[in-house]
Amino acid sequence: MGQVHDHGGGVRSIEVPIPDNPLGTTLVYVVDTDRGAVLVDTGWDDPASWDTLVEGLAACGTPVDEVHGVVVTHHHPDHHGLSGQVREASGAWLAMHAADTAIVRRARSTEPGRWLAYMTAKLTAAGAPEEHLAPLRAARPRSVPGLAPALPDREIVPGELLDLAGRRLRAIWTPGHTPGHVCLHLEEHHPAQLPGHGRLFSGDHLLPEITPHIGLYEDPDDTTIADPLGDYLDSLERIGRLAPAEVLPAHQHTFTDATGRVRELLTHHEDRLTGLLALLSEPLTAWQVAERMEWNRPWAQIPFQSRNIAVSEAEAHLRRLVKLGQAEAVTGSEPVTYVAV
Repeated sequence: MGQVHDHGGGVRSIEVPIPDNPLGTTLVYVVDTDRGAVLVDTGWDDPASWDTLVEGLAACGTPVDEVHGVVVTHHHPDHHGLSGQVREASGAWLAMHAADTAIVRRARSTEPGRWLAYMTAKLTAAGAPEEHLAPLRAARPRSVPGLAPALPDREIVPGELLDLAGRRLRAIWTPGHTPGHVCLHLEEHHPAQLPGHGRLFSGDHLLPEITPHIGLYEDPDDTTIADPLGDYLDSLERIGRLAPAEVLPAHQHTFTDATGRVRELLTHHEDRLTGLLALLSEPLTAWQVAERMEWNRPWAQIPFQSRNIAVSEAEAHLRRLVKLGQAEAVTGSEPVTYVAV
């Protein structure tokens, strides 16, 4: 069974495993309300994960069929994956920000073959070599986990209190990791009287030891040039000003110095952008940039799917430099190259 932690003040967490993932677990929070328990996120859609969640809820004194509601910080499968099963078991309501609900709706309606073609075209434009593209060209369209997630039935409206009887939980829109990512501010005195303003369920926006992935918002039908990294940095500053007494993230462990952690992350991305600008003294594709960026292991050791994610993150940083007027795409280049201005 996943470990259950009591955080005081009617808040507990359950460590729900993520199969074959270095993150290990998602922390699913159980918040007591006057109408029953409300979950913040649910974990990955996997039989072992489901069993862990059900056992953990029982240990919290909440049978899964008595869950009152589910608040999803963002649409990723390690957060939203089991939401549908929880709703089926309990009749719970399911809430998400409209921007991520739109992604869920699109994921349910887009054919797997369309996604494959889109990803192949994106990676080709990014300058991926043929040996990386070949498996995508040869792949047979098939359903994969996360392509038929549950549709929420409630909308999380930024700035508003959620409908949690007897609790004050306010939604804060923090786009960057996803377009509709939300943090949830529990506007109540800290049970241990720690200094600061309440507690923050931070999802993946603010984690104690790792930086969340900031890549492009993938949408085959959307031609808008988004700036996810800019969104993320703005969102971080907003959370820093909030200065919660304690952060309850979706991975790793709780921590207290939110403002200090925000400063660390802002500095990290500033350093990355500065390093990237130095690389762009010559024209480079997004793939070439990703090869040269610093990751948690050498590029040669990064597996196929993680390389796709790394290229997306490189592109998000390139877009930020373009928006700041510090770099530009080279006119007529194919694949597209970028150079410092």
